[in-house]
Amino acid sequence: MNKIARLSNNLLVFGVPILLVISMILITRSKFYEVNPSILSIGISIDLLFTIPLIYYTLIRKKNIPKTTSIPLSVVGMIIGFYSIPLEHQFILQWVKTWIFPFVEIGIAIYVLYNVRKAIKKYKINATQRLDFFSILKKTCAEILPTRIASLLAMELAICYYGFIYWKKRALQKNEYSYHKNNGTISLLVAFIGIIGIETYILHIFLSKWSIIAAWVASILSIYSSIQIFGFLKSILKRPISIDKNTLYLRYGILNETQIDLHAIESVEISTKDIEFNSETRKLSPLGELEGHNIIITLNKVHILTGLYGTSKTFKTIAFFIDNKAQFKTELEEQIRLLKL
Repeated sequence: MNKIARLSNNLLVFGVPILLVISMILITRSKFYEVNPSILSIGISIDLLFTIPLIYYTLIRKKNIPKTTSIPLSVVGMIIGFYSIPLEHQFILQWVKTWIFPFVEIGIAIYVLYNVRKAIKKYKINATQRLDFFSILKKTCAEILPTRIASLLAMELAICYYGFIYWKKRALQKNEYSYHKNNGTISLLVAFIGIIGIETYILHIFLSKWSIIAAWVASILSIYSSIQIFGFLKSILKRPISIDKNTLYLRYGILNETQIDLHAIESVEISTKDIEFNSETRKLSPLGELEGHNIIITLNKVHILTGLYGTSKTFKTIAFFIDNKAQFKTELEEQIRLLKL
């Protein structure tokens, strides 16, 4: 009975806005629209941008759904409007896109950062473990935005934070372990940035002979890729692997991470042997064969490895690199032994 009630609620909450959007599209395809397209385009634009999101907001007001999800619905409405309404009648959409949505985007970013700052203050008061900015950022974004948008925004903000804001040297605690000093990962990523820089220059000159716009688009995309890699590189320095409160936190910067309950660990092996990676055996590093491993952990149940922009993979065995592998293995096995007493 509860399932039926939940299904009915979901149909109401999501069905009504979808039906209203479909009705707007059908109106633009009707003969009635052809008679007076100018006035109807204004009404349809207002409905797609404001009225339907407001109705959706009213439907979710007392439900456990982030109220900010009405903003993406308005963005979807704008996109549908651009595809449905003829170009000569899109002045309302163009005006909103130019003068309102930039402020909405800035407002969302400020709101997220404000909530992150508030969460950090609360965390510092109550927490006993080391603060991890990215974990708090993801949690904050997930509370106010849909999952996919939250993952995208959290990643972009994290790239900016680790790349250009967080410069203070991070000292390792006794339960934390680095994984970048002895495997050449940082040098590899720096080389990637250098290669992209050289290719960008050459490609810009080549494309500018054909189209200056295409040349600048390619250059901007390449520069953005370099910024991303730089943010990934810095995050590797700032997010060590740690053992805390009966949990192993495996992190590879902001690129990959997972949490493993120590009860779930069957074996910890120091090994550099070649292993076949598949749906049950994964590598913590997204660089694959470009980076070696010296620790292999086998679990008694499936866990989730979370990657870029919220992507996820399952695993029961995971391989990764640790700078101080012997100390890591000793401490991890000691923690597991204490749990079994």
